[in-house]
Amino acid sequence: MGSMKEKRKNQLPPPYAAETKDVRFAGTFEVLVPVPGRNKPHKVPLQFETLAAAENWIHGPEGRDEIAEILRSAK
Repeated sequence: MGSMKEKRKNQLPPPYAAETKDVRFAGTFEVLVPVPGRNKPHKVPLQFETLAAAENWIHGPEGRDEIAEILRSAK
């Protein structure tokens, strides 16, 4: 049986919210979804005014559906 460290190594990190790096949208936040086999996470094409709004979107029904669709299309 594999160790706990090996199991965590093979797991995909969860989606997360971060400050937008695009200067056109300075002061806003975006949601990034890590995708298997890709170096950079996929950006959700939405901008959020606050970090809390972005995190709420991730855990809301719309966010869960959009994230699932991104992961499905990546396979």
